[in-house]
Amino acid sequence: MIELIVDAEARVAEVVLNAPEKLNSLDPAALADLSAAYAEAERLAATGEVRALVLRGEGRAFCAGRDISGVDPREDDVQGYLGGIVEPLLKRMAAIPVPTFAVAHGACLGVGLGLLIASDIVYVADTAKIGSPFANLGATLDSGGHALFVERLGAHRTMDLIVSGRLMSGAEAVAAGLFSQVFAADEVLDATRSAARAAAMGATQAFVASKRLVASLRDERLGLWASMAEENRAQAALCDTADYREGFAAFQEKRKPEFTGLG
Repeated sequence: MIELIVDAEARVAEVVLNAPEKLNSLDPAALADLSAAYAEAERLAATGEVRALVLRGEGRAFCAGRDISGVDPREDDVQGYLGGIVEPLLKRMAAIPVPTFAVAHGACLGVGLGLLIASDIVYVADTAKIGSPFANLGATLDSGGHALFVERLGAHRTMDLIVSGRLMSGAEAVAAGLFSQVFAADEVLDATRSAARAAAMGATQAFVASKRLVASLRDERLGLWASMAEENRAQAALCDTADYREGFAAFQEKRKPEFTGLG
């Protein structure tokens, strides 16, 4: 079950994976519901009704990955599931035009790891379990896990995790540079919600400009000067926004800015 909860006053959307009895594992129907929730959040972001988003899971785990309880491996359409359903969802999640936060606790595996990769900022419980659990399934890491691990851990540590099946703790994952910050398990949700509310009061278009620049650096491997040129263009475009003018006025008048988040 997927829930979309919108705090209209804070302008924060919360997407909840709510199938704790199966560790929030995802079948095609749940993925379709998740995509629909993000589509609605994207619509609300376009009107300024949502200016930040939090993704979390109920129960003992964030998401244990794909629900394979009823899958017959002899008839499994892996390409249809991963390429036809999961990949488009992750791209939609990554492109939503507001800062997105995810709360990682318990198992964060397979597609669950992919959901974290597609989020902008990931706050991690110290008890989280992150890695590749596929050594005992005869399957391989998916949903962007190879790219994340090789970029942050290097080829040798990546292969060690994959072959051994060892899972990293939340603290280890953050120390290795995989995700943003680590918190005690009973504090991580409140910390994430607080950060999302603060972001929702900020200059949303400036955050989105940085989000696009970060994606370009990651996906297109821009060099220093190409990246600087993109920054210059982004900054010039922001000059035309009300928040840019408000930020400068507040600085000059020595007061706290009041951003609207709109262009």
